[in-house]
Amino acid sequence: MQGQETTHRGRGHALARRWPTAVALAAAALIFVGGLGDLDEAVSGFGELILLLALEYLILDRIGRRGASWPVIGAMVAAMVVIGALDAVPMSAVIVAAALVLLVWGAVAGAPNGRAVFGVQAAGMLGFGAIAFAGLAVDPDLGRYLVAAGWFLHGVWDAVHLKLGKVVSRSYAEACGVVDVAVAAMLVFLV
Repeated sequence: MQGQETTHRGRGHALARRWPTAVALAAAALIFVGGLGDLDEAVSGFGELILLLALEYLILDRIGRRGASWPVIGAMVAAMVVIGALDAVPMSAVIVAAALVLLVWGAVAGAPNGRAVFGVQAAGMLGFGAIAFAGLAVDPDLGRYLVAAGWFLHGVWDAVHLKLGKVVSRSYAEACGVVDVAVAAMLVFLV
């Protein structure tokens, strides 16, 4: 009987360690239930969000605090809501402006994680930005596949950061990766 209790406790502990995956699956379910909207809306909205995800990695590398991952994404979502409500400037313009400031700042002042890690994050921002803008610039039918590819590739990006334990917290990398792959699948199969 003691062995069964230990096994059950071990499984429960293992499941508790997977809380980021549970949070991510719940978030993906909310996205699904909330609806992806029409094709143009899905490509536009999820295209801008790719920029936001890449920006978060750049911010966290710039400040050098992996533990700030969850508060930073919370603050970014709150800022998005406010900027969206004001409807004065396109969200993508705000994200690009913030990214440019961070890129110049990091290039001039250096970065807490070193120039090599900053260079990788800068390349990620530019690469994901290129995918997002390409997805927004082409016909929405093609754009959804480009944006979906961006989300899938960001899931791979998260997995690499999870494995290396760099830039973002492990819990955030795990959760973000699961959401990213789920959104990519929704864009390909459900829009």
